[in-house]
Amino acid sequence: MAAAARALDISPSAIAQQLQSLERELGASLIVRVGRTVRMTEQGGRILPHARQLLRDAADLKSIANDDALSGELHLGACTTPLMGMLPEILARVSARFPDIKVHIESGNSAQLYAQVEGGTLDAAFVLEAPYPLPKTSGWMVLREEPLIVLAPARLAHRSAHDLLANEPLIRYDRNQWGGRHAEEYLRKADIRPHERFELNALNAIAVMVDRGLGVSLVPDWSPPWPEGIEVVRLPLPTPEIGRRVGVVWSRSTIRMRQVDVLLAEARAVTHG
Repeated sequence: MAAAARALDISPSAIAQQLQSLERELGASLIVRVGRTVRMTEQGGRILPHARQLLRDAADLKSIANDDALSGELHLGACTTPLMGMLPEILARVSARFPDIKVHIESGNSAQLYAQVEGGTLDAAFVLEAPYPLPKTSGWMVLREEPLIVLAPARLAHRSAHDLLANEPLIRYDRNQWGGRHAEEYLRKADIRPHERFELNALNAIAVMVDRGLGVSLVPDWSPPWPEGIEVVRLPLPTPEIGRRVGVVWSRSTIRMRQVDVLLAEARAVTHG
């Protein structure tokens, strides 16, 4: 209650009066006092997400009505690689040019984030390229192509990529995930039957395991940051092969298309120069 009063620059008693007025209008108790603390009631918990959506919609109305300045909210998703790599720089540029845009970011895997963009709960998401055609309601822009490389301990740098894949234990990039499917396809095309040891969907963890001598791995050459203090080499394949593409997908029907356009412009500037 005190924090709300400070944020709104009004007295705590005014906050209490507004809450009481809202409770009378709704016909339900929203908070209850327990000793010196205030807790939300079950009814209050039920309306909270709807109240937050109303506030977001009000901010969007301000942005739509004002053609001279961009404001309002932007709801983004991001999978791990862009979230840790390119996205902070992109958002820094967006914030510098349009400080009134408030950005909400949700992390998740690419499949989940595509579904949320298509369902309208996210305006855009930084994800891996989908292995299926997108609906016409979604837009897509590639930001980075990552070739497949063999990741090996530094002491094995003198050996060829195929020699390592065929004869050293393999730490496999999870073939059930989008990012690992190209690696699986490459091994099959090259007729390499590796000695599998581990399988996981965490590139930084794979790099650490390779550094510890647990095996080699066939992975996309992902963008920094990489784990610090590791001694590994990144060996190219005999024939270059794209491991995955990282980009941004957006909803063409979002009411926040002006904010999305700003995001796309800054993403293009960061990744394409």
